[in-house]
Amino acid sequence: MTLVEAHDIVLYRGSHRAVSASSFTIPKGKITAVIGPNGSGKTTLLQAIAGILSPSAGHIDVLGEPVKDIKHEISFVMQSVVFPTGTPITVKDVVSMGRYAQRGWFGMFRSHDRAAINYAMETMNITDLKNRHLEELSGGQRQRVYVAQGIAQGHEILVLDEPMTGLDLTSMRIIDDVIHAEVEEHGHSVILTTHDLDEAAAADHVILMDGKVVASGSPEDVLTRANLERAYGLGSLHEPAEVNGTTVVELPECTAEGDAIEADEPPGDYGERFSRYEAF
Repeated sequence: MTLVEAHDIVLYRGSHRAVSASSFTIPKGKITAVIGPNGSGKTTLLQAIAGILSPSAGHIDVLGEPVKDIKHEISFVMQSVVFPTGTPITVKDVVSMGRYAQRGWFGMFRSHDRAAINYAMETMNITDLKNRHLEELSGGQRQRVYVAQGIAQGHEILVLDEPMTGLDLTSMRIIDDVIHAEVEEHGHSVILTTHDLDEAAAADHVILMDGKVVASGSPEDVLTRANLERAYGLGSLHEPAEVNGTTVVELPECTAEGDAIEADEPPGDYGERFSRYEAF
């Protein structure tokens, strides 16, 4: 069954055209990874799928409906959330905001709202942090709080913008487990952006971006050398490697500023789902 169907969508950020005319589909009940170089339109596409940004041309249907009519079924987790320095907001406060979509800003929480908040904190292993102020947390802990907020919202579709970028190993493992549980245990759909080629190869469906959708389909069909050279540029790729049984090429690592640097180690073999974590 189809989760998302986009027809010739064009997306602008202000006066800048971030995504040129693109058509694609996303399957329901699967993990979809959106990958591409910096500035390729990944986050913009995610915002359009979540109903936050409207296309300037074309249209997007989610679960067979215009996305504006199904927004309440979509939980969107941003890469970072900015609060003014010194804001006395606790972890539980942030997670509780996930229920505002159902209750509104001034609605009273009921028992099932409180249960959803507690479940989300327990799932992300942050219950012991619930009374801590957000600014006291590490980057990995904060990201787990934001994902917990998304889980607390109640949803059919979980949309995450680079949920594991720059995180510590513990936070990466927890978020990875939650992503797979969303699909395998709860029957939900997950769409995420990533710079990590291994992470994309572990997904069920991949969308490759470079100012438009370059390719959309299974990892085997999308993560080919020809497609990646088209998106990332000739000469930017290393030799092919096996990732979860899929022959893909390795991209140079990137600094926080997005500049490519050479990897210190050659590509290797990877086991099922992120088994590289076991090396740590």
